[in-house]
Amino acid sequence: MKLRVLELLEEKGKTKYWLYIQLGLSYQNFNKMVNNQTNGIKFENLRALCDILECTPNDLFVEYADPKKKE
Repeated sequence: MKLRVLELLEEKGKTKYWLYIQLGLSYQNFNKMVNNQTNGIKFENLRALCDILECTPNDLFVEYADPKKKE
């Protein structure tokens, strides 16, 4: 699974900086999250993303194939 935060921001005409200010996270944690460089996300951050972006958790995530796994 990966977060679609950047895609949702583009759809809404908002910037990463705008979201960063709205969330109030450290820049390092924020950047890792939106660039899918983390293994987990706190529920409170997930809820905040949904509230700010006016979406559901289903809108935030997309499933992708893991290139390391053979099907």
